[in-house]
Amino acid sequence: MDKFRSLVLPIAIVLGLLLHKYCAMFTPYVPILIFAMLLLNFAAVDVRKLKITMLDVWLMLFQIVVSMGSYWLVMLLGGGDAIAEGILAGVLCPVAASVVVISCMLGANRETVTTYTILGNLMVAVVAPIYFSFIGQQQDMPFLDSFWLILKRVSPIIALPFILALCMQHWLPKINGFLCKIKGVSFYLWALALLFTLGQTIDFMFLYGKENLCSIIALGIASLIFCVIQFGFGKWLGKKYGDKMAGGQLLGQKNTAMGIWMANTYLNPLASVFPALYSIWQNLFNSWQMWQHGKSNKK
Repeated sequence: MDKFRSLVLPIAIVLGLLLHKYCAMFTPYVPILIFAMLLLNFAAVDVRKLKITMLDVWLMLFQIVVSMGSYWLVMLLGGGDAIAEGILAGVLCPVAASVVVISCMLGANRETVTTYTILGNLMVAVVAPIYFSFIGQQQDMPFLDSFWLILKRVSPIIALPFILALCMQHWLPKINGFLCKIKGVSFYLWALALLFTLGQTIDFMFLYGKENLCSIIALGIASLIFCVIQFGFGKWLGKKYGDKMAGGQLLGQKNTAMGIWMANTYLNPLASVFPALYSIWQNLFNSWQMWQHGKSNKK
């Protein structure tokens, strides 16, 4: 199973290249996949026992401030909206639901990781509609109209799974218990969402890549730089609060399928190149970390 999981990203890239036109047709179903994936993960956690720490606060502040700060800095420097929006989507993008598995394998505290997985996703459910109201496709609409339009599309996908999990744990424990038993299905849902969103981005690059080559290269370089920054700063911050590995994974490991979907839906579609390439860098780094961890354990 672990060997199969390590092959998911290259398989998604290859299939996305070969079937990009067909993958793009299935992107309307990505929100459903994300919803189901989050519900299965939240159902497996007793959300009533989670505690918020200062590490959670600093991680959320980083995502909120750095995403918008980077956007305005790139715009002021004349980098263009595609690059600026790509960085915003990549930094604001919520932590991956699969972070618990990898983080715990690397020695992180499960409660710390689980708490921010929930908090980080709920934060994005609130902040993303605010940001996308004056950036991207809805910026010409009145703020309250665009905010409500985006909120009612984004929040149910992210916040509703949390509310449902909380209700089921309290009133429907048998159903919640069943979802806990099949939580492994969330991995395959993630794999499908990743395939469809990567395919959509690859399809866009095939259609408009030549005329946007410089922007694509810039987005690729920026995604690598921010991957290093987020993992590095997260580890530094986590070390200060007694969990270096959790800090790095929570800030660095992103739900790139959601990031690509948000960029394609609300921003310049070219911006989706940032989270698409970020998924490659983060998976390469995670593979290296797991190899190093296994190597040190053998010693």
